[in-house]
Amino acid sequence: MKTMVSPSLLSANFIDLKSDIEMINKSEADWLHLDVMDGVFVPNISFGFPVIEAVSKVCTKPLDVHFMIQHPENYIEQTAKLGAMMMNVHYEACTHLHRTIQQIHAADMKAGVTLNPSTPVCVLEDIICDVDMVLLMSVNPGFGGQKFIENTIKKIGRLRQLIKESGSQALIEVDGGVQAETAPRLVKAGVDVLVSGSYVFKSTDPYATIHALKELH
Repeated sequence: MKTMVSPSLLSANFIDLKSDIEMINKSEADWLHLDVMDGVFVPNISFGFPVIEAVSKVCTKPLDVHFMIQHPENYIEQTAKLGAMMMNVHYEACTHLHRTIQQIHAADMKAGVTLNPSTPVCVLEDIICDVDMVLLMSVNPGFGGQKFIENTIKKIGRLRQLIKESGSQALIEVDGGVQAETAPRLVKAGVDVLVSGSYVFKSTDPYATIHALKELH
């Protein structure tokens, strides 16, 4: 299976968002990654449902929506109505994670769980067979363009082992500092889906950049 690529909208040109989304539509990107931040769970505010709704009308790729917010369970129905393929919530933000995953599935979306850099993969032992994807943050969430955290490589190995031992079908996604140097190492370590923001959208040739990430194995 080729590596999947989910470019992050956070790094797109918001003055001319339609052009960037049309580029994604024409590219080999598999999904479009949307980071929703509330300024409480993470120290930044990004965009909310009006932007997601506008994007959903133009984007032909599945929407990979990552909620970096408190109480994401309050927005499951609203997210489903906008046609999101994946709703990704933080382990650290969900008091009743199993219930939240059930509710996401009941709303006909795939359920993802995100771990912050300091959260060990062992916390997922009792939930790993219920999720469709695990997103490992390789930077501290809240801002784009941060330096890659090296421990992520070892963490991927531990997560891959947990998935294998449990019989889970969960994909592994990584977000943060994904670029020419880190991407091959991430894929070699066992990552299925690469989230890349500035590396794609600030590239002189985004199509070629996405193609190169897709070719990694």
